[in-house]
Amino acid sequence: EIRKLGLGADVVSIGELMMALKAGIEPKKIVFSGVGKTATEIGFAIDKKILLINAESKSEIVEIERIAKSKKITVNIGIRLNPNTDAKTLKQISTGKKENKFGVDEKVFFDLVNYVKLSKNIKLKCLSVHIGSQILDHKPYKKMLNVIGKIIKKSNYNFEFIDLGGGMGISYEKTNKKLNYQKYNTAINKFLKDHKSKIIFEPGRSIVGNIGSLISKVIYIKENEKKDFIILDAAMNDLMRPALYGANHKTLPVIKTNQVSKKVYEFVGPICESTDKFTTLKKFQKLKEKDLIVMCDTGAYGMSLSSNYNLRPKAAEILIKGSKINVIKKRQKLEELI
Repeated sequence: EIRKLGLGADVVSIGELMMALKAGIEPKKIVFSGVGKTATEIGFAIDKKILLINAESKSEIVEIERIAKSKKITVNIGIRLNPNTDAKTLKQISTGKKENKFGVDEKVFFDLVNYVKLSKNIKLKCLSVHIGSQILDHKPYKKMLNVIGKIIKKSNYNFEFIDLGGGMGISYEKTNKKLNYQKYNTAINKFLKDHKSKIIFEPGRSIVGNIGSLISKVIYIKENEKKDFIILDAAMNDLMRPALYGANHKTLPVIKTNQVSKKVYEFVGPICESTDKFTTLKKFQKLKEKDLIVMCDTGAYGMSLSSNYNLRPKAAEILIKGSKINVIKKRQKLEELI
């Protein structure tokens, strides 16, 4: 579906690159990002003639150059700048501050630009940035664009592409404000008046986040003095975001009734970790064992972050399109794990 809409892919591993190609995405619409590309991954990306390899260190650039030289070709690359811009998001998903592992600082960036200028086997096409994820305020983006503008002017280099990364957030809760795309668009258009580059985006979560849900069954209800534990058949291996960085997903009963629980409910999974919990809610609908609940907005970083921790099979994936319902991935069998 993404391919049909004309979108490309930003990948960070050979597996993601192979998946993008298998999905029919044109190689010239694929960018390879990430701080730790292996020689095998770089060589594969070069052979597939993708649009860009966004490098994140001199060591990586030297490795790309070595592989390109061995293949007797010239490879188009980008350099990822760390703009030291606070995305005003969770610290676990901040990627554009100087203490983060991503990109290079201003001084190193200029040194790398000069290095690539002298190379016969790599050509600098792109300035790349990415400041974080789940961003709901346009102001960090505006600041990022100002930093990029100054860097371009100081470097005196014409970049064919400016990769602005992604991070555009979605509303997980009613209290979440929504990103003002109009103001972000205004900032980009202002930037493009001075810089005639093509813009690359990595929208990711903002495309798929709100279209997925996790359905789970209540196994047991453990009564407690202050709260009741709603023990689900889903666990942190199915949805890692709450355990990973305290994310909260709107949780609803599949079948609604008018009965409201007087107790606080804490929704937890069966895994042997205290962090295996999803949310704590007051005045939730009164539940009983075998009831179904739905955790909303799991389309991004849901299945992709899932694992087989505690040797738990991964859940099935069901695609609903109009009136059609299809199982696009069957639930794993224990025989496949053992």
